[in-house]
Amino acid sequence: MRVSVVGIGYVGLVAAACLADGGNHVICVDNDKKKIAKLGKGIIPIYEPGLDEIVKRNEAAGRLCFTTDLKEAVAKSLIIFLAVSTPSTEDGSADISAVLDVSDKIAEFMDDYKIIVTKSTVPVGTGKRIVELISSMTKQRFDYVSNPEFLKEGSAVDDFMKPDRVIIGADNPEVMDTLKQIYSPFMRKKNRIIFMDIASAELTKYATNCMLATRISFMNELSDLCEKVGADIEAIRAGIGSDSRIGNAFLFPGVGYGGSCLPKDVSALIHIGKVNDNPMSILESVRNANIRQQERFAKKIVDYYGIKANKATLAVWGLAFKARTDDIRRSPAIFCIERFLQAGMKVRVYDPEAMPAAKKQFGKLVEFSKESYEMLKSADGLVIFTDWQEFRNPDFGLIVQNLNKAVIFDGRNLYDPVYMKKQGIEYHSIGR
Repeated sequence: MRVSVVGIGYVGLVAAACLADGGNHVICVDNDKKKIAKLGKGIIPIYEPGLDEIVKRNEAAGRLCFTTDLKEAVAKSLIIFLAVSTPSTEDGSADISAVLDVSDKIAEFMDDYKIIVTKSTVPVGTGKRIVELISSMTKQRFDYVSNPEFLKEGSAVDDFMKPDRVIIGADNPEVMDTLKQIYSPFMRKKNRIIFMDIASAELTKYATNCMLATRISFMNELSDLCEKVGADIEAIRAGIGSDSRIGNAFLFPGVGYGGSCLPKDVSALIHIGKVNDNPMSILESVRNANIRQQERFAKKIVDYYGIKANKATLAVWGLAFKARTDDIRRSPAIFCIERFLQAGMKVRVYDPEAMPAAKKQFGKLVEFSKESYEMLKSADGLVIFTDWQEFRNPDFGLIVQNLNKAVIFDGRNLYDPVYMKKQGIEYHSIGR
């Protein structure tokens, strides 16, 4: 099929590349000329395992191309995916202006039947607004589909190629068949497409991310209680995760959730509840718990150094909100580093992928290191924020040798406290 994807950010580029890999001819459209020029030269603007190879393979095969010309893309495509950004506004609501602007332009350029598919995360009722907008501007036939994405950064390619489910909100059976066909290459082992109405599809995306945020926040609050009563959150995690009704996913305690999705979607669903006179009190507690968790971890470290905090140098491993991505948006690492700087501490940082983004955030306020052990020299402690594979079994001898004082503050519970003690390391983790 001939497809366009509008908005070549994280979601758009992954979706476009994977759809092309499924045999479709895909036009990638974005108004960022520099981004499109780089993609045309084979330069991928984001870090995502496996994406580089798929983009280059399909571009070479002629199934994937990049342009800023939306009019041409609309003319050449049957299906147009919208994957533009819907960031949070000050009141927590999702800013859908980019979605509406693109829909407006698509309506202007339509010269025959099209299927408009929204992959962007949008509030309930957005589909209705898009249909009304396009209908008011053109007499051309079209159908609208809500097809929210469920891609996890760090495993987005696999998530698209081998999805847990594909949610399709539509009211035309023929369109359902068309979308079923476009996703058929990714359903070889089992059909995992779930059809529903458009409003339910829009809300399903928010409900999913908010449920995950709730699990994380519950475990983080429980970890704080564990520290006060002398319990071990890792033992508790194993205990409750073995219950088949609960499972093991998203039960790992940490410094808090971050990234572009969970914080934004929690705030958006809280706002949707408010405007519909249906307070989402549990989610309000989830959001507050996440902020408290980050504040607790930062305060624990600053308090450890006490009146000497402004003379302390901290080495930080990990800036991205999770491993296998370069995304620092709403990262707990960024939140805590800002608190360290406010306390007058010197901070050195290392991350395998996220340092370019962090340099834009901090400039010269922190020291950026290219090597994870050398940066420990003369530092007064090591703080771990991201569970990169290379941090999971490091050379503890080198850590002890290089640090002024062998102390680790582990925001991911990567290590065994008993083993740390044998290594001569003072070890502070979450909920243990």
